[in-house]
Amino acid sequence: MSSVLGLGNALVDVLARLESDSLLEKLSLPKGSMQLVDSEAANKVMEATAHLKKNLASGGSAANTIHGLANLGVKTGFIGKIGKDELGQVFRNDMSSNNITPHLSESEAESGRAIALISPDSERTFATCLGAAIELSADDLLEHLFEGYTYFHVEGYLVQNKSLIEKAYQIAKTKGLKTSIDLASFNVVEDNLEFLKNLVENYVDIIFANEEEAKAYTGKEGEEALNELAKGTEVAVLKLGKEGSLIKRFDEVVKVGIIPVKSIDTTGAGDLYAAGFLYGLIQNLDLAKCGNIGSILSGHVIEVIGPKMTEDTWKEIHGKIKEILN
Repeated sequence: MSSVLGLGNALVDVLARLESDSLLEKLSLPKGSMQLVDSEAANKVMEATAHLKKNLASGGSAANTIHGLANLGVKTGFIGKIGKDELGQVFRNDMSSNNITPHLSESEAESGRAIALISPDSERTFATCLGAAIELSADDLLEHLFEGYTYFHVEGYLVQNKSLIEKAYQIAKTKGLKTSIDLASFNVVEDNLEFLKNLVENYVDIIFANEEEAKAYTGKEGEEALNELAKGTEVAVLKLGKEGSLIKRFDEVVKVGIIPVKSIDTTGAGDLYAAGFLYGLIQNLDLAKCGNIGSILSGHVIEVIGPKMTEDTWKEIHGKIKEILN
């Protein structure tokens, strides 16, 4: 079977449910955005949410996607950088215990953390302190790490490290891997638009974007945005939240719905959608089935706090996928 290598920020997610959105305003965090903060600002957010119960989970966009694929039985690996601390060990152990090969280098800096503040309507806002994760550099990318894989998935948050992401895609293409990117966050897209467009045109086979990211990337909405996203790639996926997703491969366009669920927290929804979709592609399924598997994973993950699901939920997911495959 095909195998997938991920590259991303090795972060531990710290998840907190907000009682209202007023705290976001107080902390100057635009709702739904991902803001990069330093250690001092991250500690301020932790202090402001000290009264709220928190969950810890290894995270980062690409790591979540790789976790999803590993739970579907796909051989996976992940490249990232952690600190020599407790959070770093949490991240490494979580990878290994989920049958993911951890290609993790270490730094003297503290491990990265993403503080996810979950609004009452399930929207999440991230204050992300990258810590050691941001020290991952082009020099850490050794060609042998890419061997034995057929797909390479990258999170868009890395575009701020231009030499890293460009070298990664160059190696992947030289090794003959199919490549994908998740655009990750509208503000990241806005800040790196020209570089991102060149990257997609030159190296990316599969692109994932939600409506806000697609609008930031194309200046358009709906099918017009999808058509623009698809330029220069093989497959473009536009995630529409409650409306499902629109998928385009060359001249073929498919609309996929969602599964009925009770949303608690949207953390990881896009990442798990990408996992399900890539799984479908690996199985050589048609676009509609790929999208449906993506919807199954993203639907179930928003019923829990954080990007991780229980063994029982995964059994249910496997059952639903089996129905699609039959």
